[in-house]
Formats: sequence, C-alpha cells, structure tokens
Amino acid sequence: MTPAPTTGELPAALHGQRLIVADVEGNGRQPPEIIEFAGLPVDTDHRGAEADMRTWLIRPQKPITAMVTRKVHGIRNADVAGSPAWPEVAEEITALLDGRILVAHNASVEHRVIGAHLPDWQPPMVLDTLRLAKYVWLDLPGYGLDKLVAHAGIDPAGFAATGHHRATYDAWCAWQLLLRLVEDGEMDWMGLVKVAALPGLVTPEEPESGLW
Repeated sequence: MTPAPTTGELPAALHGQRLIVADVEGNGRQPPEIIEFAGLPVDTDHRGAEADMRTWLIRPQKPITAMVTRKVHGIRNADVAGSPAWPEVAEEITALLDGRILVAHNASVEHRVIGAHLPDWQPPMVLDTLRLAKYVWLDLPGYGLDKLVAHAGIDPAGFAATGHHRATYDAWCAWQLLLRLVEDGEMDWMGLVKVAALPGLVTPEEPESGLW
C-alpha cells in the first residue's frame, strides 16, 4: 500500500461536514470509566492536523486494573493521580463534541461509553471506520486498528511516542484511516454514510417537496 494521504486538503466527500474523530481509554472496570479522552475536530477551520488534537487524562473513581494497564493502554494509576475527575472536564469535552458527527474505529464502543458519561449528548451521526474498512478492503486477515494501520502504511506522526492504544494515537490513526478509505473507495458523502454510519444513528433527510 502507498502511504496514507496527508490532511492538508479534505476529500470532497467530507466538505461541509463537522466531524470529531475520537477515542477513549477506560479503567478496565464494568461499567468502564473514561481515564483518557482524545478528540480531533475536523471542519473548514480544523482540517485534522496534529495541532488540532485535544486530549485529557482523567482520574477515575475506581482504580485502573492492572490487566488493562498491562495489556491495553499502559496507563497507570500514578499517571492519573493528579488529573481532574470527570465532572471537572465534562463541560470542555461536551463543547468539543457538540453538534459534530462522531468518527471512531469500532465506533459503537466510543458512542456507548461517552454517552454513559454524557447522558444529554447525542451526535447527529456516528461513522465507524471498522465498518468502512470491511466494505472497502475485502478479505483482509484482520480489521483491528493495528492491522489496518499496517495495511494502509499510516504514519502515526507525533503520537507514536505515546504508544499504541493511547487515545491520541488511536484517534489520529482512525482519522488517517478514514481519509484513506474514502480515497480508496472513491466515495461521496452519501456513499460514505450508507456504508459507515451506525444503524439508527443517521439523521433522516428532509423531503425535497410535498406535504409533511
């Protein structure tokens, strides 16, 4: 595969859309508490550059489990000990999400976990790069984010130092993945929505004419 496209110019399919490419990491409990949130706003003024990434470390009420630290994101309790609790950052995160289409890899997880933390938040749509990858790239041996990053030759840019499965790394890779998939699939906006939107989370189109 050739390298993933840069973010200098948005694909035509994304013009006029307000997106938030997001990833969350949890404390390994059930239900999970968010301990790291990353969001990359994308629109006319924010074209998805590294400098646009917003991220928060968050101190949970219950400790991070040793297993999720070791096997997933590497975040330790000591790393979040001095971080704000969720109520202290909820307003900022809500403002970042407000009115934007959520984009994530295996996006039902982000939608469910963020929604549990922000009960009044409802995105206008949720786009899943996992669903999109399965449509555009048929018969790959796996569709986990790491496998797709390798398949597409995605450069994690300035977020590689944080390590795999940190929120900024995963959000950046999901954004680069979206760009590549839109390009490889030769998609317009409606085609993208048809393939990648989570069922039941698509704003219905208004009728062009007639009584309603």
